[in-house]
Amino acid sequence: MDTKRSAAKSHTLGELLAVARERAVPVVRGVPDEALSAPTPCADYDVKSLVNHLFQVVVEFQKLAAKGESDFSTTPDRVGAGSDWRERFAEETDRLVAAWSAPGAEEGTAGAWRMPARLVGAMALLDLTVHAWDLARATGQEYRADDELVPVLEQLAGTVAELAPTARSTGVFAEPVPVAEGASAFERLLGQTGRDPYRT
Repeated sequence: MDTKRSAAKSHTLGELLAVARERAVPVVRGVPDEALSAPTPCADYDVKSLVNHLFQVVVEFQKLAAKGESDFSTTPDRVGAGSDWRERFAEETDRLVAAWSAPGAEEGTAGAWRMPARLVGAMALLDLTVHAWDLARATGQEYRADDELVPVLEQLAGTVAELAPTARSTGVFAEPVPVAEGASAFERLLGQTGRDPYRT
């Protein structure tokens, strides 16, 4: 038995998303207006566009938890919609946690591709984790990778392994970045998603 994966599955997605939320929301709140045009570890995004992308993930994956359909055809400019965008992000992230904590959210399939619902929810968990790190790196903040994050990393190690072949072929993940011997689980996750965990 894969003990790490079984340990991760002992936590609900709602619980794991709550842990990720507690790390992502302070980072987003800490993004200064003057940094919105700064580059990020995601080559296709500056800070503003990455916040807008993560905001969209948080909103659209609420629909997927309820077995509705998401819409990623366009990315609304939620940052440009008002100076309260940081608090709106926090509120929507609370709703994301609640949506995936609801009875039945992890059961069956979700989305147009009819993927297992837990895998779909774990995709939101992945974005909420790695993009928060991206934003922290881009804006000179610390991302809190402490012991409470361990179950999240255990879940995401399996998620990335499952998604990687398709994600790399479609350009969603870059090629893996080598990490140091003895790298932490978080550093290994970043490397597997094509990020340099030692980037400053």
